[in-house]
Amino acid sequence: MSIFTEYKNKLPKRILDEIKEYTKGIPETKIKKVLEATLGEYENAKIEPGESVGVVSAESIGEPGTQMTLNTFHFAGVAEMNITMGLPRIIEILDGRSNLKTPMMEIYLNPPYSKGKDIRKLALSIKETLLQEVVSEFSINIADSTIELKPDTEKMKEMGITENSIISSIKSSLKGYNIKPSKEAIILKSKAKEESINKVYVDKEKIKKIHLGGIKGISQVLPVRRGEEYIIITSGTNLKEILELDYVDSTRTTTNDTFEIQKILGIEAARQSIINEVFKVIESQGLDVDIRHIMLVADTMCNSGEVKGITRYGVVSQKSSVLARASFETPIRHIVSAALIGEEDKLNSVVENVMLNQPVPVGTGLPDLITQVKKQ
Repeated sequence: MSIFTEYKNKLPKRILDEIKEYTKGIPETKIKKVLEATLGEYENAKIEPGESVGVVSAESIGEPGTQMTLNTFHFAGVAEMNITMGLPRIIEILDGRSNLKTPMMEIYLNPPYSKGKDIRKLALSIKETLLQEVVSEFSINIADSTIELKPDTEKMKEMGITENSIISSIKSSLKGYNIKPSKEAIILKSKAKEESINKVYVDKEKIKKIHLGGIKGISQVLPVRRGEEYIIITSGTNLKEILELDYVDSTRTTTNDTFEIQKILGIEAARQSIINEVFKVIESQGLDVDIRHIMLVADTMCNSGEVKGITRYGVVSQKSSVLARASFETPIRHIVSAALIGEEDKLNSVVENVMLNQPVPVGTGLPDLITQVKKQ
């Protein structure tokens, strides 16, 4: 394909590969026209040196952002399964918050499960099962200082949990009690001669949260059909353990927790996650923002090697300019700190030059004229 060699240094490899793919069996003269048109588009898309990309991106995201709603998407059929959407979600991502309001995962499956085989059973096996979910009644006998649990046999059967597995989970999580199963209940009696009723009550509340099965952190599951396949949407997230399951398609399974992605898959994946999540919110609101603006924001958040929010503790704290840091929040503290260590501001960026009423180094203000003066 000699015609593609000519454009090797003019167009990115990915674009050339795509054109190769789509123009199979087409005469060379037509391919040449396609390549010329693509090159023209590519050259127009390039940014001039000195273009204020940051300001343009801020305007492009900020203006549609004012039209966003403060909405929450609710999954029908599952209690307590909501997803934060709209402006609150954008703020959550760009602030770099590690505690999400509604952490969730989309789990893609390998065949035959992706076609719907045992999908409900599979979803229930992922969901974290706590002791309180399979016990119908917890009671305290004040006279004997004992805790009585009445297991719900129907729920146990549905979740594949036996009485023995409940007893062994209690034994490993709670010390200082003798466990005695009876016909209708499991009785926990304290080994101490006299146990305060307060301590027994605290232990009763503690055993409710004992983990019996499933994956920790996954509090709700919902199998849904998406196109031709079934996926499992979860409330709660635990990417590491989910990716270890052999029936999970690890190439597509994802979480909305950027910090978890950074920890498990690295900073490049976290950057892509920020782009995807912001774009998903903007798209769901019916707004149109060029993806390059979002990419710039993601690059700014991730260029230090870890995800940093656009806050005074995150991205702003890394700015080399004292005045730029001071312009954001707590100006006096920044100026005093800089003065104490004799920090110098080179005035290389936009903010600090605007503050000092000087031409900003963008567009026509970018080049400097240097003349050599002859010495007398």
